Amino acid sequence: MNVPASDRPLLLPPIAPIADPELHARLQHRIDRKTKPTGALGRIERLALQLGLILRSETPVLHAPQVLVFAADHGLAAQGVSAYPQEVTWQMVENMLAGGAAISVFARQMGLALTLVDAGVAHDLAPRAGLVSRKIARGTQDASLGPAMSAAQCRDAIEAGREIVHGVPGNALLFGEMGIANTSSAALLLARLAGVPLADAVGRGTGLDDAGIAHKQAVLERALARHPDATSPLDALAAFGGFEIAMMVGAMLQAAHERRVIVVDGFIVGAAQLVACTLAPALHDYCVFAHHGAERGHAALLRTLRAEPLLALELRLGEGTGATLAWPLIDAAARMLGEMASFESAGVSDRGQ
Repeated sequence: MNVPASDRPLLLPPIAPIADPELHARLQHRIDRKTKPTGALGRIERLALQLGLILRSETPVLHAPQVLVFAADHGLAAQGVSAYPQEVTWQMVENMLAGGAAISVFARQMGLALTLVDAGVAHDLAPRAGLVSRKIARGTQDASLGPAMSAAQCRDAIEAGREIVHGVPGNALLFGEMGIANTSSAALLLARLAGVPLADAVGRGTGLDDAGIAHKQAVLERALARHPDATSPLDALAAFGGFEIAMMVGAMLQAAHERRVIVVDGFIVGAAQLVACTLAPALHDYCVFAHHGAERGHAALLRTLRAEPLLALELRLGEGTGATLAWPLIDAAARMLGEMASFESAGVSDRGQ
């Protein structure tokens, strides 16, 4: 019997835990025998251990790292929850493609490949190099009036994210996003899936004043009340999420399935990670959290995710900028394992016994 496309179940890829006691012991011994006092490189040592476990190597090499920026529009923008109009989404995508956005500059500086994904921008973007078109629709619906997307659209977005990752090279993916009003979707997902009060989840986004934040919170309270039964991760994602968030969920699931390093940017990418980890808890250990941002809900999200971010630079831009700025530290951790001398190889005397 043929199953209608709208009723086709979502198939989630298996994700293997990174835990490997024998490899863990070898990696820790290797780190401890580097020419330094034990633990002297602090967080970099823990990061090196994580990279070795993800990539199953005592000398991990990060090759062909990719920045993937997923862009889409949100129906909630019609409720005035952002300081900027909706057309800024497509205008900023054009700016990124032209090389003028912050993420464009930082990716160039770091030598990182940058790909923009049209997950659901409410504008027709001309095909060109660096742009992947997987538009589900021209933006989601208004979540304060009904579901942001249908179950079929949510499934299609997740599957598209998986397909995109399967088609790109490299063993490390840096995630970013662009979408006016997507801090509202992230706040709703955080509130529903983690039980965080909206007052602790709603922030200034693109620069709202105090009155704007109060209005935004009132709109989101209505949206939460509109969908009392959307408690599972997929139901909440369909009710509140954006196409870019849903596509990142699928992309992260596929990346962990393929044992790639996942670099999580800020609040919105973190909300996608929250959904993905609720679906597949083993995914968490594949994730490196780039920074602690200035958006109000990000602190609560990081606590929920048990995350240990690398940077605290008061960022709230999104786009993958925090992930890209953290990249040199991630690369340094891998290089420390592979290139730094040991006491034995360097002929350096160890501490006295």
